[in-house]
Order: sequence, then structure tokens, then C-alpha cells
Amino acid sequence: MNESIEEPEAPAPGSRRPGGRTARTRAAVRDAVLTGLSEHGYPALTVEYVAEHSGVHKTTLYRRWGGVEGMVADALDLAGEDRWSPPDTGSLGGDLRALAREVVDGFAEPADAAAPTAFVGAAFQSPRAAEALRSFYAERFRRCEEVVKRAVARGEAPAGADAGAVVRAVSAPLFLRLFVTREPLDHRLADQAADAAAAALAAGVFDRSPADAAPTTKDRPAADTAGAAGG
Repeated sequence: MNESIEEPEAPAPGSRRPGGRTARTRAAVRDAVLTGLSEHGYPALTVEYVAEHSGVHKTTLYRRWGGVEGMVADALDLAGEDRWSPPDTGSLGGDLRALAREVVDGFAEPADAAAPTAFVGAAFQSPRAAEALRSFYAERFRRCEEVVKRAVARGEAPAGADAGAVVRAVSAPLFLRLFVTREPLDHRLADQAADAAAAALAAGVFDRSPADAAPTTKDRPAADTAGAAGG
């Protein structure tokens, strides 16, 4: 094994610091975590494995990340620090289709799908990994809000729409196939999901207005209220 990397200070897990030695150490640990998750899954990932494959001493790993959960969570944090931005094709339909196709393409090859699939699996077994995964996608959805804002500005979508809900509607049927039913995916299905979300957006399904709230008893027609009382 290569000579272990030691660090003099230990920031809290998930904290962000500038480049240099700390950044190199963090990247080395991230790469080892990704490899371990992809090859062996979360239950088999150990501090010893990460130490051996990253060159970072076990004491540093425990001091800085606290253990496997902290390292997995930080690997997701690091993934969320990228410069990814949603596509800008000039139309709402084009943007949503491009987003959906990115999801499909990201899982098209086993080598590309291994790491994100492993992260999802880890989230089912580790509360900290689940929290990190939620944060990762929350940031992704936040960036995607620009797609809907542009559509509103072009007059393609109603003002007041829940942009995050729109993007979730695009990706939800795709992730259902990827992680629940394990059915195949292609660009046709990606386009179908995007078009369905665009149609729902145009119909006002994602409107944030109070009119979407469920009616109370006093808001219902008298016949409905009587029927509920009689049941």
C-alpha cells in the first residue's frame, strides 16, 4: 500500500474548504468510496477498504468523517459541488426532454450507472446517506427551476407553477423503472415523461395557488356533505 496521507486538522464531515492537500485527500476518499460502493455495496464498505484504496490513514478517516456513513455522505456532498446546469434548448418541451434523456443516458452503461445506483442503495441503509442524497437532489431540482422560469418568461407556462414539482414529474417515472420495476428505458420513454410533465404544467396541475388545496367540509356542495354524513 502507498504511504498513508495524514492531515493535521479535521473539519466537520461535509464541511467545505478550499483546494490543496485537503481537496486532494477528500477526492481520494471519494474515489475509494465510489469504487467500494460500486463493487461491493454499502454493507461491505469498510474504513479499512477506503484506507487501503485511498492512501489515507484510518485515524484520519475516523477523525474527519467518523466512519463509513460520514464518508458516503461527504462523497455525495462533493458530487453536488459540480458545475452542472440544466439544458437550455430554447423551449420548455426541448428542455424537459433533454433533462429526461440525461437521466436515461446516465444509466445506459453499467459502468456509469454503478455509482449512482450504489448511492441510492446506501440511502436505504444509512440515515446520513439518505439525508445527503436528498440534499444532492434538492440542489439539482433548485438548479432546474431555471427551466420553468424561462418557460414562464416565454409564455409557455403559467406563472406561479411549482418548478421543483415539474422536474420531479419528469424524473419520477424514469426512476420508477430504474429502481422499482427494473424495466428498460430509452429516449422514447424519456420524451414521453417530459411531454406528460409539460402537458400537466400547461393545464395548471403544478399551480401553487390556494385553489389547489383540498376543499374543507364547508366548501363542499350540500349534496356531497350530506352523503359524507350518511356514510
